[in-house]
Amino acid sequence: MPHDDLRETRQQLLELLGDGHAHMTLADAVKDFPPEHFNTRPPNVPYSFWHLLEHLRITQRDILDYIKEATYEEMSWPRDYWPAPDATTDAAGWEATIQGFEEDLAEVRAIIADESNALSMPAPTGAHQSLVREVLTIADHNAYHIGEFAILRQVTGTWPADHE
Repeated sequence: MPHDDLRETRQQLLELLGDGHAHMTLADAVKDFPPEHFNTRPPNVPYSFWHLLEHLRITQRDILDYIKEATYEEMSWPRDYWPAPDATTDAAGWEATIQGFEEDLAEVRAIIADESNALSMPAPTGAHQSLVREVLTIADHNAYHIGEFAILRQVTGTWPADHE
């Protein structure tokens, strides 16, 4: 009977949240993004490129709070998971969104890497979801929306001419 190696599982989770494997990373998706399109709404999409990035940041932060905080309070879906429909950003806001996303992701990865945190541990609120379930939710949600972001760049022609 095969032995489950939790270190290997942790490593695989860290890789899933790190270099993307079959998924594009956020850094790759936003590379060379033209600032004049931060607030562009692609055709038939009710949100801008920045709204989509901010949704990724907010959602990932919410899950991070859920797995860390005993005093976690559930947010209201979908209102609290998206910026206001009329909200816009500038270069500083764009960078703050990306930096916040990356910092929170690094914190999630640190929680996974810490072997004192059982992968099966429930959230501190006493809910039944395990740490590994929440990490897989983050990976799935990020992959979905980062892929969407990349496709919307294709639709709007915002990739550099030399993009592969």
